[in-house]
Amino acid sequence: MIWIALHYAMVLACAARVLLRPHRDPSARVAWLAVLFALPVAGVVAYLLLGETSIGRKRVERLRQVLRELPKPPGPEPAQNEVLATPVPDRYAQLFNIGRSISGYDPVGGNRARLMKDSDAAIDEMIADIDGAQDHVHLMFYIWLPDGNGGKMVEALKRAAARGVTCRAMVDDLGSRDLIRSPHWEAMGYAGVKLARALKIGNPLWRVFDGRVDLRDHRKILVIDNRVTYCGSQNCADPAFRPKAKYAPWVDAVMRFEGPVVRQAQHLFASDWMANFDEDISDVLDAPLGPQTPGFTAQVVATGPTVRNSAMPEMFESIMYTARRQLVITTPYYVPTEAIQAALCAAANRGVDVTIVFPARNDDFAVGATSRSYYEDLLTAGVKIYEFQPGLLHTKSMTVDGEITLIGSANMDRRSFDLNYENNILFHDTRLTADMLARQKLYIAASMAVTLEQVQGWPWHERLWNNALATVGPVL
Repeated sequence: MIWIALHYAMVLACAARVLLRPHRDPSARVAWLAVLFALPVAGVVAYLLLGETSIGRKRVERLRQVLRELPKPPGPEPAQNEVLATPVPDRYAQLFNIGRSISGYDPVGGNRARLMKDSDAAIDEMIADIDGAQDHVHLMFYIWLPDGNGGKMVEALKRAAARGVTCRAMVDDLGSRDLIRSPHWEAMGYAGVKLARALKIGNPLWRVFDGRVDLRDHRKILVIDNRVTYCGSQNCADPAFRPKAKYAPWVDAVMRFEGPVVRQAQHLFASDWMANFDEDISDVLDAPLGPQTPGFTAQVVATGPTVRNSAMPEMFESIMYTARRQLVITTPYYVPTEAIQAALCAAANRGVDVTIVFPARNDDFAVGATSRSYYEDLLTAGVKIYEFQPGLLHTKSMTVDGEITLIGSANMDRRSFDLNYENNILFHDTRLTADMLARQKLYIAASMAVTLEQVQGWPWHERLWNNALATVGPVL
């Protein structure tokens, strides 16, 4: 009886925490309460493991100290920025204001960029830039595999280090565990590459008492000589993606940027590096910007569990409500907040041509089923839904009215909203947005349209499965 009483005391304590924890939306509270009272034993264990979004007190304090002491990246002087930047219509200024409120980075003009042809081409261009590096190479990947493209990146860093270039490579400790355990990791260290593991797990049994194990650094960053940065959805791996080869090819989009926005990516890398590795690299932000040329306005938008609550959903929602004519979205994982689902439906209901592309086969069965639970409401509102057929569409992109693009690592799911560190770039440029829109149209051409009649014709057990998984979707 004592053990039963203690157990139910723990259930009630967890339930109280669910109700009292700040920044938790009502659907998440209801989902957790249902789990706790329907499955008392498993529910308590699940909440202790997955109920909080903390990376650990020491890590949080260290990151906050780094951000306090790290100088903000310099940009062009205001007068110069007006000369360098192409004009941004007033209706888009709010988007950059949201971005500034999230990461603290100002929108800066004078940027140039190109969309890479495909995943292999992106890796090849990265390696070419690394081979041309003169001072430093800073690299961060969530997943870096010891495969063809991963091996090519290893060799490029070793070559750069051998000629005296300072190379810093950081990976997520969970996502890149295969590389860390491979001979490549040690070989890079011997070659002079400085290595760091983000959010080290250590002993998993002990780790659960100091923050969640599944809060990960999902960013993909490459900065070379304060001159070039890359941003997109791609990890350092072959499109065949051996750990989940049956979903291959993995289809990604990456852009190569030059200009003042590079310094924002540099600042983001420096904050990650200094929070996970005992080295002060703030001096990399002191180098002068060098000659600047006119170009588009861009801004790094970085989020994570230690950033303002609901930051990424706010960015997504603001973009959706800004659209007047056209909104095209690609995302592999769709587990939206109620506000995001409502924003998409509202855009279509007010006459915006809204299209969203998902992979036909999702590597996460629960996310795939949950995504489909939202189809009927989206289609009823007039949103066009396509499912990409050739492989796993991994690109995370949004284009608005042929003028605004958001590209990066963030998905439209609860992990990207609350659990993962993400990096994206928001920019205003009609030419580059046209390139991104053309790529999105290629995805659509390789997809099958989903109709309202099809969804309404799904058998009851399929709809039951999808909706049941969606009900527990808010459980984090």
